[in-house]
This record gives sequence, C-alpha cells and structure tokens, in this order.
Amino acid sequence: FLPGKKSDSFDAFKGTPTSNWDYASGVALIWRAVINTTLAVPVKAFQLAIGKTPVYIDDNTWQWKYDASISIDNVTITYKARLTGQVRDNDVLWKMYLAKEGTNPFSEFIWFEGTSLKDRTGGQWTLKQGPADQVPILRIDWTGTGSDISTVKYTYIRNDNPFKDSYIEFGHGISGPYNAYYNINFLENDQFADVEVKWNTSDKTGRVRAPLHFPTSDWYCWDGNFNNVECEF
Repeated sequence: FLPGKKSDSFDAFKGTPTSNWDYASGVALIWRAVINTTLAVPVKAFQLAIGKTPVYIDDNTWQWKYDASISIDNVTITYKARLTGQVRDNDVLWKMYLAKEGTNPFSEFIWFEGTSLKDRTGGQWTLKQGPADQVPILRIDWTGTGSDISTVKYTYIRNDNPFKDSYIEFGHGISGPYNAYYNINFLENDQFADVEVKWNTSDKTGRVRAPLHFPTSDWYCWDGNFNNVECEF
C-alpha cells in the first residue's frame, strides 16, 4: 500500500482524478512515518536475534546477547543488544534491552517489551520513544495463526501528545472483493477523524470512507490504475 502523490494538505487531493486513492494513501503515510521512525532501531535489533543461540539464565528465562550493527540512511551504528524471553503459563514475556557506546552513548534500557501467546494466536508490544526520552509511545496488538499475522494495530499512547489514542489497524485474508483493510483514527484539522480503507491486494482496486473529509459518509472508490470510479457495491 505505497503512498501516492505527496501534498502538504489533504484538501489538495479533492477534485483530482486520483483523489480517493491519494487521500487513503496519504493518511496511511502519516502512520507509516510514525511507525518507521519509532521502530527502525528496535525492530532491526530484534530481527538480528534470529539465528543467534540463546542461553538459559534462570526462572524459565532465555537470553540472546549480541552486537547489533544497524544501517539507517547509509549510516551504520553498533548497539549492544540483549533480548530475554521468559516462558510463563500461557505466554512468553519478551524484553529488548539496548545500549550504545562511543559517540552519543546511552546506558542499557528496555526499548520495548511485550508478550506473545504460546499458541501464537496473539500478543502485544509496548515501545518507548528512545534512549533520550524513555516514555511509552506505541502499543502494538496483533493476532495470527502460526507464522501468519492476521491483524495488527498500532496505537499512539504517549500521554503528553495530542495524538494520544489515535491508531491504525491492518488486517488481511478477509472474504469479498477486498481482502485487506485499514481502520485509521488520526488528528486532521484539529479533529479526530475515522477513516476506513479496503482494497484488493491483487488488482489494487479499493475504496475509502471518511465522513469528515468527503462530502458524504458513502464509500469513494478507485480502480486498478488508482483513478476515481463510481462504487459498484
């Protein structure tokens, strides 16, 4: 679901031949920027744990400890990473500790933590802003079957920010002409707006409903070339 045209205002999309797609992709882009900025380092550090050999420490807890060299914007920085997983009755408690030496160092802290059900049907993560501002910023709730993720919801939870409690939820594998969706809540023109987006991952057709943006609460559709079309259903 790549972004379409860039604009400083959603109002610029109105009346253009691709305005329906542009609005849907533009709203998703806002959340994509938040997620990519917040998750870049901790996600890459977590991915690097795959293939490493954990060591049992105590209390049903395993630990992965390693150096994580992460490249972002062509700059590579090495972090000290320590991931722990504690097996409990029904779930696993995860904690990712990160530290950095050298230039702009910071001491080890828990960048994110969460739980995953032992049957792999769901879980939750809580992420902090970063080493300089260690406050919770994102909560991630997910459901799945085996290794396949069915839904994932990102909720902005920072208390001192007007975006608090806004969210984006993604799901796929649903029946009907559109097999994927976004439910989005975000701050638009000083007012929280609810946006529903549904699309077909194969032919790229889709539709969006956003009562605070469009003239009505009806669906507004686009075809496989992202051009506005009348909704057929």
